[in-house]
Parts: sequence; structure tokens; C-alpha cells
Amino acid sequence: MKDLDKLIKLALDNKEKSYSPYSHFRVSAVLLTKEGEVFEGVNIENASYSPTICAERSALAAAISKGYREFDTIVITGDSIDTYPCGVCRQFMAEFFDEDTKIVIANSLDDYKTYTLEDLLPYSFGKKDLQ
Repeated sequence: MKDLDKLIKLALDNKEKSYSPYSHFRVSAVLLTKEGEVFEGVNIENASYSPTICAERSALAAAISKGYREFDTIVITGDSIDTYPCGVCRQFMAEFFDEDTKIVIANSLDDYKTYTLEDLLPYSFGKKDLQ
């Protein structure tokens, strides 16, 4: 898939923008909206750790701040094999991703896996539980 290759390449290159002076573990996320807009995010660390923001939430916050609410694909890549989103990011994604949103965990252009949120966060708590 040519478009996915572009997103993976962008995510891999985007790791250079990570601010990770403490862990030295760079993570990048590239988010594609259903309207075709692309938003990049990186992990941004803080010396006191709790204010640290993950790449996935960074990309989503950028898109949400611009008014986007429907997402097609997020590509996540890190400095280790198969960098998966943390639990907080999975729950954050549950607020905005639908059953068709693709979550791509990429190590390279040729080595990646595609999931749905249900695959990574089964039995999640979300909007449906509050109605």
C-alpha cells in the first residue's frame, strides 16, 4: 500500500523530533484523518515524568486541536522492536477511534503489523458505557 508506505516513512523520520533526554527512547506517531490530513507526534519527556506526553497522544492532541475527530490510521514506531502504545494511550485512542481505525506498529517499511483498537484494548471503557 503506497499511502501506508508514506506514513511509515514519515513516522520513522519523525522520531528525530522526539524530546527524550532521560529515557533516550524515541517514539513517533503519525495520524491520518479520514479527511486525509496528516498529524505528527513525538514523545515529549519531562524531568518529573508525570507531565510526559506520549507520541500517540501528541499526534491526537494536534489533530483534535484543529477540529478533527475521525481517524483512519495511526502509525507508531519506536526505538525497539514492536513499540506498542501504553495503556493511557490506548484508553485515549478509545475516545476517538472507531472499529475501522487502523493501528500500525512499524519497525521499518517492510516490517509492520496492523491492528484495531479492539485487538489492543478488548473490553475497553468508553462513551457507550456512560450512556
